[in-house]
Amino acid sequence: MGNFASICNKNRHGHQYETKLDIEDSPENLKIVIVGAGIGGLSAAIGLRRNGHEVHLFEQSAFASEVGAAVHLSPNSNGILRRWSIYAEEFGANPMNRLLELRPNGKIIKDVDLTAPNKRWQHPWHLVHRVHLHERLKKLATSENGAGIPAQLHNSSKVVDVDTVQGLITLAKGEIVAADVIIGADGIYSATRKYIKDAKLFSSGKAAFRFIIPRNVAESDPVTAPLVEHHNTLRLWFGNDRRIVMYPCNNNELLNFVCIHPDTESHTTKTDEWNKQRSVEQVLKVFEDFEPAVKALIAKVDPSTLKVWQLLDMEKMPTLTKGKMVLIGDAGHPFTPHQGQGAGQAIEDAAALTTVLSRGTKSADVAERLKLYEAIRYERVHTIQHYSRLAGSDWIDGKPQVEMTKFTDYNFGHDEIDYSTNIFNRWLWSKKLNACWRMPIGFGPLPAPGPSSQQDRRPVCRPEVTTGSATKDYTSMTIRFKTSRTFLETLFPTAQFRFKEADTVAMASFVVTRADSNKHTTLRFYINGVQYLKKDGTTVSGTYMPVIFKSAGGSSEEEADLLPKVLCDIELSTGSTSARVKASWGGTTFAEIALGNLRDEKHSEERDMKEEKDVPHCKENKDGDGILFYRYIPAIDNLSRSAATEYPCLIPQSPCAEKGQPKNGMAAREVTRPRAGTTERTTTITVKIDSHDWEQLPTLHHIASTLAEIPIYEVVDANVVVRTGMPVPNDIGSTSWMRIE
Repeated sequence: MGNFASICNKNRHGHQYETKLDIEDSPENLKIVIVGAGIGGLSAAIGLRRNGHEVHLFEQSAFASEVGAAVHLSPNSNGILRRWSIYAEEFGANPMNRLLELRPNGKIIKDVDLTAPNKRWQHPWHLVHRVHLHERLKKLATSENGAGIPAQLHNSSKVVDVDTVQGLITLAKGEIVAADVIIGADGIYSATRKYIKDAKLFSSGKAAFRFIIPRNVAESDPVTAPLVEHHNTLRLWFGNDRRIVMYPCNNNELLNFVCIHPDTESHTTKTDEWNKQRSVEQVLKVFEDFEPAVKALIAKVDPSTLKVWQLLDMEKMPTLTKGKMVLIGDAGHPFTPHQGQGAGQAIEDAAALTTVLSRGTKSADVAERLKLYEAIRYERVHTIQHYSRLAGSDWIDGKPQVEMTKFTDYNFGHDEIDYSTNIFNRWLWSKKLNACWRMPIGFGPLPAPGPSSQQDRRPVCRPEVTTGSATKDYTSMTIRFKTSRTFLETLFPTAQFRFKEADTVAMASFVVTRADSNKHTTLRFYINGVQYLKKDGTTVSGTYMPVIFKSAGGSSEEEADLLPKVLCDIELSTGSTSARVKASWGGTTFAEIALGNLRDEKHSEERDMKEEKDVPHCKENKDGDGILFYRYIPAIDNLSRSAATEYPCLIPQSPCAEKGQPKNGMAAREVTRPRAGTTERTTTITVKIDSHDWEQLPTLHHIASTLAEIPIYEVVDANVVVRTGMPVPNDIGSTSWMRIE
């Protein structure tokens, strides 16, 4: 929508439910030992120090001279780093904007501009030099600046024994270190893995030459210059049983090569090292049938930097944890490189571990929480491991047996912080006995009322506020915005609700409607593009409504039993060029939305028809079958998640009203001024949501605190619509609805 004045939404994005409902925090922090200080180990150190834990990293190398090639930071892993204030573009990463697939002779198979497709994801896809990423991770983990206690890095410290029961590691120099948690992050040749299971490594059948060539070397030769004429481009040359991958890093100044081939052509005996020096001549021999330009470029490599790596695989571990020990990254689930997810999955592991080992975790609870970590991560890491194997399959007669991009949605459409936080919160809620469940249940339970509970306080009914019109008016104020799909899906009450698309950028709306006066005012939150999966495998699609706030003076008991409705005070006021809504409870304001600099936009037949189709239950609305919501009636004791009854509901689409006629039900409308036949829009928007605490918001703190976390990436539209001299539209309580199943 362009620039707008301010979005005051707190946008912390990825909170944990730290309220009275949490398990009581321990005054002591955990002592955590991480074996291995690679990308996974350092990422875990960053997250765990942020939680206040004492972290020690034991690395067997001296870190005297870091080496390495480039890595992918795809949207799923890059988002975690950005949440930790690590922005790869600050240390040389460049965006992945173009994919070029070629045959060995250089003939183009596919040329894809990724600029538009990448907008599906809430975080960028970067290509970064491994050394620069490692340096930034190490700095953030060990620096005196930053949240929590700096992690202590112990170089040249080889671990030779682990006691998973007592939580002890023994170093080669004889020192024994005790810890509450031991994290094995020591890579594919892990020394810690065997203390859980001595899983066997085996050859994938492939090896890879890896090296880097400066871009200016290619540019200076007219034969090779055409290969690098486009920045931010990944090129792949596909042979039947071999391929060359070339992509830039370091602000497009370096070209990273991964030349994959049958390992029998470079690792001639079983005793060959898995990573060893090889000659340029051997690389050219292995890829002799490839186009002259790429061979000419390979011939320019510095021979001292050229190594060949055997691409190893490993049998599936039955478990990733035992006692006080857990495995992350390649130590627990090594990846072949064909999906570019190895580093990313180690970062995801670190994020999930950070979630379950939250601030104040007790030492006695560690084993149980590590099992929760395993439950969160086990399926995903092994699914991507399987996808990587498939993506590396040989071509037959010049054709791929698997379309590599078909795995993109699963890989990229995931945010581990949101996903693991959602599971962790629900696990916490399940362990709290004094929890009171009521609609809307997607936000979690309330504390059970005590003798001096404030939950019986009623909202303060405000004096009626009008715009000065004597006729009956219907006013609506709408803000439609792009936000995080992965965060929004944590609001779904059951796993049967899901988004129709894997895109991590989704659409949502705040819609305020007032019928005649403030006593009939509602504030609704809508999530677009949702579907419900029925038991028979069919789906029902629509706009999901997690919660509806309603002015206390305008709600019936019947409505309260039906809808995910919360009573509060809502004031909608309009001026000549502005509109403002304020929602409060007992005098405490928790939501305020303001639009300024509204400008007139004359109605037309085309505009009216567009507005009709934006109504969620309009028959022509492209978002599905209507409005979805979830009904939950608690069991008599109301102190457990068990329900007397619960089920998904749908308010079906109805035929759109004729032009100029009133609309029934929950119109998710645009913003218009109190002048019939005009619409006013704005780019000056303020959204402020404050969670407060249970004392100030005893019936809705859990809802306000969650809404305060919703990020607003871009406001797509903000407007006010007023209809004058029309019958008051039916409220949702009197709108027909149906039980889905």
